Amino acid sequence: MTLNEYQDAALRTAIYPRERSIVYPVLGLTGEAGEVADKVKKTIRDNDGQFDAAHRADIARELGDVMWYVAAMARDLGYTLEEVARMNVEKLASRAARNQLHGSGDDR
Repeated sequence: MTLNEYQDAALRTAIYPRERSIVYPVLGLTGEAGEVADKVKKTIRDNDGQFDAAHRADIARELGDVMWYVAAMARDLGYTLEEVARMNVEKLASRAARNQLHGSGDDR
């Protein structure tokens, strides 16, 4: 499955007010990212930091929810997931070519 195929399939379930585009998915994205972090935290606390198959699967399911919101937000911004991924790879390649992978800030 390509990223764009995923985006098309996932967004068949996108039911939210169009007047809330961009805002709705970004709120969902932050919530789901928090759930990923919470699963990791609880694995550290409750499973001695051991990421066994069950814990990894739980986290992967939450990552799927993160992907859904990324797909929705990209669409609302007018991009496909493949375009977003391509832009990111180009940005990282530029940083690597300029030896700017370390540090912080968008304009490295």
